[in-house]
Amino acid sequence: MITRATTLVRLALRNLRRYLRRSLLTAAAMIVGGGLMIFSLSIGDGTHEQWIESGARLGSGHITIQAPGFQATRKIDDRLSVSARSAAEAALRQPGIAEHVVTSVPQLAIGGLASSPSGARPAQIVGVDPVAEAEFSILDDKQTEGRYLEPDDRLAAYVGAGLLEGLDLRIGSRLVLTAQDADGEIADQLVRVVGVFSTGVPEVDQALIHIPLATAGSWLRSGDDVTTIAVLADNSRAVNRLSRSLRRQLADEIDTGRLTVLTWREASPELDAVVRIDDLGNYVWQGIMFGIIALTIVNTVLMSVMYRKREFGLLQALGFTPRQTGGLVITEGLTLTALSGFVGVALGVFLTWFFFRDGLDFSFAWDEDWSFSGVVLDPIILPLFSVRRFVQVLVFILFIGSVASLYPAYRATRIDVAESMKFER
Repeated sequence: MITRATTLVRLALRNLRRYLRRSLLTAAAMIVGGGLMIFSLSIGDGTHEQWIESGARLGSGHITIQAPGFQATRKIDDRLSVSARSAAEAALRQPGIAEHVVTSVPQLAIGGLASSPSGARPAQIVGVDPVAEAEFSILDDKQTEGRYLEPDDRLAAYVGAGLLEGLDLRIGSRLVLTAQDADGEIADQLVRVVGVFSTGVPEVDQALIHIPLATAGSWLRSGDDVTTIAVLADNSRAVNRLSRSLRRQLADEIDTGRLTVLTWREASPELDAVVRIDDLGNYVWQGIMFGIIALTIVNTVLMSVMYRKREFGLLQALGFTPRQTGGLVITEGLTLTALSGFVGVALGVFLTWFFFRDGLDFSFAWDEDWSFSGVVLDPIILPLFSVRRFVQVLVFILFIGSVASLYPAYRATRIDVAESMKFER
């Protein structure tokens, strides 16, 4: 069996060398296709990683730990108790989990009303630990006036530029926050604006307010309870593995309904939909491109079969079976696609890294921050390389080569030996 396979490979390589020009033209098409696929996938993955990172830092992290009903209700009644919070924080410190966690932050988020002498606006009020949140969030980097919250702050508020303008406020102005507290009563809290941020996302800038976690707990009578523990992972690819580990560690709390663990896809379905749609668009484009390349392979291998009828007839006269003849044709196609695939992937990685390792700059396309689904987009996109993608591209190229070689191989098995020996076409 090994000897037969070796013979097929040697014959395939010999035939590819005999028709070198045709082989090189087909290989060039596959090399270019493989290189373009690596480029588009690495840029696409880099773009998605940037979107996910921005969404995680602006929202509730790569992984969100919260009470089971909070995602739907957003009410303070559905919050994590002190014991559930302690269990979650202990799980995040466990070996196998802690090394993949960049940081985790407690948050007490509630919908409410922000009022000033100029009017009132609905607001998303989030109580945060100023030190931890500064490491987690991108909001302190989006500061336009004043400063971010500090550990000693009590009646301070960090406010979005849109909300500030809507309420006609400025640095040092007072505003009143109104929300339902843990006892079901309507409670007010007076705060002073110490800083202003602008993310470029209207729904964030016109509603979000950060206040110290201690102030929020006292005002809402929730003590040390929080609504969310937001976890930032070292990269989005570790999220599924990390969430499974957390669910195993917190199985008792999850089973008793004290908390739940959500990935960013579950916590931010809009962002998940955008990433999936963009991925689908990439796959469709690549499918069209490689469909054209597949036709090139079919043409090359089929023409090779048609011009080599006498050769195949002679091989069968010497003992080759029709199945082995077809196997030789498929081996030629696979050998050509395998060699071209490896060269194309290597070339794509090198060119993408060499020319775009510092990022692909799209700043020429827009002057201001561009955003969608609550995510701020950076105009400089860094390519992201992964072994998984390289394997996918190689497997896809080999699959295309195999499928494209099936019909020519079938034609080779149908050659009539006596007829093919009469003359050479």
